[in-house]
Amino acid sequence: MAQANDEHLSKRPRSPLKWAGGKRWLVPHLLPIWRGHAQRRLVEPFCGGLAVTLGLRPRRALLNDVNPHLINFLTWVRRGLQIDIEMANDRELYYAHRRRFNDLIAQGLSNTREAASLFYYLNRTGYNGLCRFNKRGKFNVPFGRYESIKYTTDFSAYKDVFAEWDFTCGDFEDVPVTGDDFIYADPPYDVEFTQYSKDGFAWDDQVRLAKWLSKHPGPVVASNQATPRIIRLYRDLGFDIRFLDAPRMINCTGDRTAAKEILASRGI
Repeated sequence: MAQANDEHLSKRPRSPLKWAGGKRWLVPHLLPIWRGHAQRRLVEPFCGGLAVTLGLRPRRALLNDVNPHLINFLTWVRRGLQIDIEMANDRELYYAHRRRFNDLIAQGLSNTREAASLFYYLNRTGYNGLCRFNKRGKFNVPFGRYESIKYTTDFSAYKDVFAEWDFTCGDFEDVPVTGDDFIYADPPYDVEFTQYSKDGFAWDDQVRLAKWLSKHPGPVVASNQATPRIIRLYRDLGFDIRFLDAPRMINCTGDRTAAKEILASRGI
């Protein structure tokens, strides 16, 4: 029997995932901007754990990510995912489930309900909510250090919320945006660690993204680490820059001092 306790899912559910670099803290800064455009469709080319989308609660959304396992999980959640695998904060079980998840990937079965269930368990139980794959595409996050974990087995509360949200998987330039869309882009930040997907996100990708966003005729907001070259890149493309202090959620030294980030906007 699964050792799990369903979390209370209110009418405004939070992200079902732990997500490194999640932007729930940014929602109060984005809400005043979004309210003036709430009739539009929200597009997130890097949707991650959906903290921003669930915080803004658009009626219509197009949510993309390069991580196919994340999109598979969210797609099953939209269907009202019911998890029946064993879930517990147990090291042996964690590594057994990690092996099974990687076996499903190798067998071409990563789009199944079982794969979605395992992805959720690994995300909730693995170290610091990291989602990391090696160059062979295998999930390699180690066991976490949580004293206790609450697991959700019934995701039916998300069905109505996700009803008019579409999910796609691929490169941001392939997202089928329209001129009237409101785009919020939160790419992997301009820092040394970029192995979010097995292909990473290099400086050339940062430049490609900024140029792609600058060509959108509708409103655009992007967040990123406030490195000198990121600031220069967005300013040179005509974006307005706002500086924010962001919490450090993951640091190997335990440092949780604020990090400087930017909100770059156009057409707001």
